[in-house]
Amino acid sequence: MATTLVRDSFIVLVRELRPTIRDPFTVIFSLVQPLILLALFGPLLKDVPGAGDSGNVWNWFIPGVLAMIAIFGTSMTGANLLDEMHTGSHERMLVTPLSRSSLLLGRALKEMVPLAAQAVIILLIGLPLGFDINLGGAAIGIIILGVFGVGLGALSYSLALAVREQDWVFWTVQQTLMFPLLILSGTMLPLDDAPRWMQFLVDINPLHYVVEAERVLFVGDFDTQTVLSGVLAAVLMACGGLAVGVRAMGKASRA
Repeated sequence: MATTLVRDSFIVLVRELRPTIRDPFTVIFSLVQPLILLALFGPLLKDVPGAGDSGNVWNWFIPGVLAMIAIFGTSMTGANLLDEMHTGSHERMLVTPLSRSSLLLGRALKEMVPLAAQAVIILLIGLPLGFDINLGGAAIGIIILGVFGVGLGALSYSLALAVREQDWVFWTVQQTLMFPLLILSGTMLPLDDAPRWMQFLVDINPLHYVVEAERVLFVGDFDTQTVLSGVLAAVLMACGGLAVGVRAMGKASRA
């Protein structure tokens, strides 16, 4: 059973990667917004308490930018599934002998590849700016982001399956949830002085713990508690997202 799932997921992963391999510029094009933030928003944080306290604002800001890339990229993956359902491609996949779980798992794992490529590009751009990087910590940080992205991508696919006849609902929910998730993670601005009600939302936001883990890992400060909290948040998101997604895929295939 496990061997079949791994094999089928790999087949789906390769299928999903083919469009990206044929047109790799889509990965680069998606970096336009993060690069604008680096150029125009990053320098403004130098005198912001909490952001520039370490003496290098880029050590604080760039890990947050990578997290932003991860959540926006993976949260929009359901749009690809909507297109496949409209064209009939998804239905053709359902009649193959591939396991239903692999259809979701392979698609979700696909998101780790462009995410890793984008992270490398951002890190290379950050080096001339003065970003300090620990290669071992950066590798662990990218893996954590990937695990988190797998869960978020699976939830995005679940949403697409639930609203397959109403594309506008998908985009409304995606945009409504992603911006608060991003802001309440402390990605863009420090939240140390946030009001109590907002701090409560920060404390229950799993992305907040992932971002904090990224910041210590990328500079080689392996703070055990911070890293463990980030790993736990990412694993819980992955397990929860995949559980919901597999169930949604099973219901859709029986409909």
